[in-house]
Amino acid sequence: MKAVVLKGYGDVDVLAVQDMPEPKVGPGEVKVRVTAASINPVDWKIRRGDMKGRMDLKFPAILGRDVSGEVVEVGTGVEAFEPGDRVMGLVNAGYAETVVAPTECWAKVPDTLDLQDAAALPLVTLTGTQLIEEHVRPSHGDTVLVTGALGAVGRSAVFAARARGARIWAGVRKKQVEEARKLGVEGVVALDDPKDVARLPTLDAVADTVGGDAVAAVLDKVKHGGVVGSVLGEPKGAKEKGLVVRSFMAHPDGHRLSQIAESAAKGDLVIPISRTFKLDDAREAQKVAEKGGVGKVLLVN
Repeated sequence: MKAVVLKGYGDVDVLAVQDMPEPKVGPGEVKVRVTAASINPVDWKIRRGDMKGRMDLKFPAILGRDVSGEVVEVGTGVEAFEPGDRVMGLVNAGYAETVVAPTECWAKVPDTLDLQDAAALPLVTLTGTQLIEEHVRPSHGDTVLVTGALGAVGRSAVFAARARGARIWAGVRKKQVEEARKLGVEGVVALDDPKDVARLPTLDAVADTVGGDAVAAVLDKVKHGGVVGSVLGEPKGAKEKGLVVRSFMAHPDGHRLSQIAESAAKGDLVIPISRTFKLDDAREAQKVAEKGGVGKVLLVN
């Protein structure tokens, strides 16, 4: 099969498209012909070597954490899927024509949801919903700030927090304030404007998707004993301020992903897609994705 492989740490020129052995399906696994794969920040962080201390990588390695496609084979013991099913999943080695992953990584894609678009969902939506549901865990009426609310993970966190009845504040850059108002939240704050941050109400919790100065700027607004959940590690100084800190990495959850797929199909959760590239153009695709913007970047077969 054709795949995009990482030959070492560095800039995008360490990515190459080449033939690789097609993965074989084992017991409890599902083999999928990939329609599209999504590019996520973790991909370029791995490529640059930022994750060396946390991840043992053997070269050549195939990047890519989420895909959509069609089931071509299932292993023994798999009953939830069969060849021909349209699926999406949180996987490993997604920048390829074929992927194999355990059955719990996969969810069926509703008929009304475009299969290519579905590739944008698994990692970011599971990260955002798990941030809220498993780590921040707000009660009805709690005031929760979501940093990076216009990002894909942030939008997913807003979606999950709204479902729990939280009063949501969207934290964004000053230039994004008007766009963030379209999220229909309680309030919007420019995290890069100290005067704007000062008008924040007392927060029960922060769901942090960006880290750094953005979350540091709002810690004094969180009540003593309040929660700071983060997808980027523990914010400096949070525990010292008497806050409960919970950091994590997303895990596969086919059942929750199936529910998310239904919400996306209904338009209740929208993850914008800005660009699509062919697998052969993975270098350019990562360049574009790394610059940032308002939508996901996909690799399509």
